[in-house]
Amino acid sequence: MLISPQLAQAINTQIGNEYSASLQYQAIAAHFHRANLMLLAKLFIKQADEERMHAEKLLHYVLDTKGELRIPAVREPVHTFATAEAAVDAALAWEIEVTGQIKRLMDIAASENDYLAQGFLQWFIDEQLEEVNKMDRLLNVIRMSGDRNLIMVEAYLVHGSGDA
Repeated sequence: MLISPQLAQAINTQIGNEYSASLQYQAIAAHFHRANLMLLAKLFIKQADEERMHAEKLLHYVLDTKGELRIPAVREPVHTFATAEAAVDAALAWEIEVTGQIKRLMDIAASENDYLAQGFLQWFIDEQLEEVNKMDRLLNVIRMSGDRNLIMVEAYLVHGSGDA
């Protein structure tokens, strides 16, 4: 076995977190779809796909290192948001939480001198910086626009930044 039971368990937990995030981003996409803000909806569908891909990447790592795979139940997503700002603020809060979760995985790998896991997890560390910055920028644009001018956010997605 190339992975400790403790790290395998922690990664299994993260797999569930990533699948939960995918569902949450689907719910945020639906929020924007109902408001006919299709570019925002598309952005969050893409984000949901990325989170699912993160879960699968973690899943394959556990299998490849001969760890025990135990995918936990996922949380039910929040389905409604009072405002666009609330929806994106939830996404930003999630990305900040995930950053802490990935750091804790790295802490376990470092404490075990598991260099394979550290190398693998570094990709997730780098990814989290990108994800937090993306949601932070989007939230700032939504705050500047206000809920009555969300069409300007859509214009920003087209002209200012295709990835938020």
